[in-house]
Amino acid sequence: MIKYTRLFITVILATIVYQVSAQSTATTSSPYSQFGLGELVPQALPQNIGMGGITTATNQFGGYFNINPANPASYGAIGLTTVDVGLYGQTITLSQNGQPNQSNGNFRFSHIAFAFPLSKHSAFSFGAMPYSQMGYNYKVTKSNFGTGLPADTNAVNYLYNGDGGLTKAYIGYGFNIGNHFFVGGNISYIFGKLHQYASTEIPNLPGTLDSRIENSYAIGGVSYDYGAQYVIDLSNTKHITLGYSGSLNNSINSQYTNLVYQYNYDDSGNQNTPLDTLQSTKNPKNKIKLPLMNSFGLTYMQDNKLVVGGQYSMGKWSQFTIGGVNQGLQDSKSFNVGGQFTPKYDALNNYWATVGYQLGFEYNQTYVNVNDPTTNNTTNIKNYAVTVGMGLPLRPNFTSFYRVNLAAEIGREGTLQNSLVRETYVNFHLSFTMNDRWFVKQKLGE
Repeated sequence: MIKYTRLFITVILATIVYQVSAQSTATTSSPYSQFGLGELVPQALPQNIGMGGITTATNQFGGYFNINPANPASYGAIGLTTVDVGLYGQTITLSQNGQPNQSNGNFRFSHIAFAFPLSKHSAFSFGAMPYSQMGYNYKVTKSNFGTGLPADTNAVNYLYNGDGGLTKAYIGYGFNIGNHFFVGGNISYIFGKLHQYASTEIPNLPGTLDSRIENSYAIGGVSYDYGAQYVIDLSNTKHITLGYSGSLNNSINSQYTNLVYQYNYDDSGNQNTPLDTLQSTKNPKNKIKLPLMNSFGLTYMQDNKLVVGGQYSMGKWSQFTIGGVNQGLQDSKSFNVGGQFTPKYDALNNYWATVGYQLGFEYNQTYVNVNDPTTNNTTNIKNYAVTVGMGLPLRPNFTSFYRVNLAAEIGREGTLQNSLVRETYVNFHLSFTMNDRWFVKQKLGE
């Protein structure tokens, strides 16, 4: 009864945390999040992020069972009930030639994930985590009624901002065949809302009305992920794992709403209630076609001491469409390398020898390519980051094992060329992992 009560309390607390975090509408400050579905969030937990985000060929490492939704084949290696709950924070500085730097910070819930072994060779997992996030706010000013011609009066401000995000809730199953071959799959539901606003204001011309266009997307639909891993034993303690994971190019539902209205400001600079609605449209549901995703990985592991690996991932975002209309994105690709070293995971008198120390590197060519209308140059938006992490074990008992996972990504995205914005960021990740033996009847005397 105590174990079932523990499960109930854990689920309730995790649900409360998730519902509170879902109230936040803007969890990033990136101008590049205005494209596509927003800024994609890697489906990796902190214990993988610290190792450069490698997920495709990892399962159990460092003496702990880990949940790895990015490759559901890994569930087959889970031997204890596992719970993982995490938080995320970001500091970001935006730079642009000729403009002062702008710094922002964000904080949000990261993930909830559960896994339960169903047998010695299989496990079931479910959870929720962000899929994408949108948050941007910038202004472009042109003189002389927006013509850009030399003049000091009648300047026009063009304001662009957006917020929202998508969440991915999943349920998955993985199993192993002969202790070497693992396969698995996830069924996921992607849902959420994205809002984008474009405003035109003439602040120095009395009597004029400003105008705003609001575009909103309500999104929801099912997607499918799958994966496989094969373990090659070099010895009793040394292994190589080959991994593959992918996502089908599923179609999910989207409903588009468009609103155009006029407004003005009072004498104190506060925006009044919209004066006139020029257009209000709510289109029937249409389809968003997601891209086909593929990832290939390889890791080397020395039991409970060392794991190092790398992976290559690619997404066919050039085929991404909304309502049958191609969105003009480019194919994405990424490289991840990293590892973890634990000096002596079972040391009794040296706590820091039991800590897992992580280091890694990420390179990502995003699906965003920006065209400069003045030069007609196209710039691919790329992202580079160095990652560090630590797995801090807590005092175990006979059947339970706990660990706090810390990870950070220090990186840059974008460029200063062609009048674009360069982002310098630090992402912080914190999670709590529990391995426990639930749903097992205790014998008399235990």
